[in-house]
Amino acid sequence: MVGIFSGMRLGEVERLRGELSEFVADVFASLPRRDQRRWGACYLRGLMLDGRRKSIQPMAERLPDGNMQALQQFVNQSPWDWLPVR
Repeated sequence: MVGIFSGMRLGEVERLRGELSEFVADVFASLPRRDQRRWGACYLRGLMLDGRRKSIQPMAERLPDGNMQALQQFVNQSPWDWLPVR
């Protein structure tokens, strides 16, 4: 399933950052730590950007604040529900 934000350019995603932060607050409200919510927002921006590969390394390379290790830890170790993101 392709989301409505699929394949955006970085500038477009950055312009939507305010609206995205409201969505992130809802999706990741169950996460207790601010850094987890921050990496959740970064992960969602990476999913929305142009690029065929949506794995961690290519997404981190496309994001100005992307950190491959931090994103990998967020995806694999943070206790978040992936269904709202899908």
